Amino acid sequence: MLKAAAAGAGAGLLPSAASAQVVSSYPANKWGTPGLYPARVTAMFHSGSTINLEYQLGPVQQMIRTGLMGLTGMTSYVAGWKQFAGPGDVVGIKVNPNGNGYTISSPYVIMEIVNGLLLAGVSPRNIIVYERYAEILSWISSWFPPWLQTASASPVALDDQTDITGYDPAHYVDLPLFTDWQAQIPGYQSNPLYSRSYACQFITRRVNKVINLSVLKNHNAAGVTLALKNLSHGCTNNVNRSHPSEANYYTTYIPAVISMPVIRYKAVLHIVDGIHGIYESGPNGHEMYVWENKTMYFSTDAVAIDRVGWRVIDAQRVANGMPVSAESPPYIGQPGPLQQPQYILSAGAAGLGESRDDYINLNTTVLG
Repeated sequence: MLKAAAAGAGAGLLPSAASAQVVSSYPANKWGTPGLYPARVTAMFHSGSTINLEYQLGPVQQMIRTGLMGLTGMTSYVAGWKQFAGPGDVVGIKVNPNGNGYTISSPYVIMEIVNGLLLAGVSPRNIIVYERYAEILSWISSWFPPWLQTASASPVALDDQTDITGYDPAHYVDLPLFTDWQAQIPGYQSNPLYSRSYACQFITRRVNKVINLSVLKNHNAAGVTLALKNLSHGCTNNVNRSHPSEANYYTTYIPAVISMPVIRYKAVLHIVDGIHGIYESGPNGHEMYVWENKTMYFSTDAVAIDRVGWRVIDAQRVANGMPVSAESPPYIGQPGPLQQPQYILSAGAAGLGESRDDYINLNTTVLG
């Protein structure tokens, strides 16, 4: 049993009435964030990667292949992939199909990752595309070849997310944070189904490596939803309680979940697909807020890559006459608690990666 507070300075970031317990037995290794290349973020820009909001296959392949070489320093992209997976590994690709039609995981991106893993020696039967909800995964899975496996933990998204079917009772984070409806139930504080978020069985039992593929998106509550949130909210149940009312629950919930060894030490590579981005009303906002950023980002440090993405989204907000996310309500012109991207800073303070701008090594390459 590991107290989340023991991970570092993150203890002081918890709400005053809360304590976090992480219960998850999995050995630490060299891959868990900040991983093989701490504080390093590689960005690949290609002007031809999208035309009229349509992904272009050739540039996408070039971005990913060159990105793997840039991040790892290898002279071939296959050697780059071999830094993260090879024969005998069972690899999950955590995708993000939840967004408008322009800000979801692209089949071109997914299949280039799959092809890289195959060339690195991973067996086709050991590559699995994962999304927490089967219904949401079905929005993109029809594009996959029939041999490519998919997995999910829950059939559909519900307000009550406490059912642990598809989740592992041996791996959880216990946090006394509750949704409004849970707080109306007598004895709610002593019900572990309400105070715990369990890791999905896909992560704990099926795979030993995870490629974490997120999309460059604003989030109307979290401020941004990138690598960290793609894992924390895509790999556990009972996540609705992290959504803030008065307290900043994201700065507690996300670092605690990522601190679970079975999640942290299996997520070996983080890719943010920033070919398209959405800078307001995300993750499902109107296409009027989508822009062609034409960049993909690669890192083993989930905190560093999120800090870079946060800055990119805020720059786009400012360019469009909006305040930065941390100074913005959930939707432009509407009341509500401010968006809360500061969870990235608390993840850094908890020892999960580098959040300080001056210490992040960002290398950008223009490919075309």
